[in-house]
Amino acid sequence: MDRLLRASQTSRGAKDNAENQMRLAEGTVIDIVQVVRLTDYELKLSFSDGVERVIDFEPFLRRSRNPMIRAYLDQQKFASFRLEHGNLIWDDYGLCFPIADLYENNF
Repeated sequence: MDRLLRASQTSRGAKDNAENQMRLAEGTVIDIVQVVRLTDYELKLSFSDGVERVIDFEPFLRRSRNPMIRAYLDQQKFASFRLEHGNLIWDDYGLCFPIADLYENNF
């Protein structure tokens, strides 16, 4: 299942370095092809264009005030992610992120 992505419209605190400032061109189609859990909340994502990202989800989870999102601080629950049609998801889409935001490390 291909999808057309838009570039992110807002900056939500990505670290200020060249790797994290990579942007998708408008209209780019991309998938996540592999996910490897590195630490409790850190995942290495490989994208269909060859780019790889290491993303630490812990700050996002800890900042959230939503108890449904904070539930993923449980390491066993967090570890239950899967790839489905190029998307990184948990449970029945209980937690998911736009691929463009993961690619740009901008969430």
